[in-house]
Amino acid sequence: MLGWALTFLVIALIAALLGFGGIAGASAGIAKILFFIFLVLFVIAMIARAMKGKPPV
Repeated sequence: MLGWALTFLVIALIAALLGFGGIAGASAGIAKILFFIFLVLFVIAMIARAMKGKPPV
């Protein structure tokens, strides 16, 4: 999921450099949403791992 967020971020940067404001804004928005979803899932995974008694990596 983090890979997809980075992909959309790169697309947004390239589109912004070429002057495509709408595409850049949409790609940046998608990248932001995917990044926050990744963070939430990461925190949930760390909490679940700690509840099982395994130390964090």
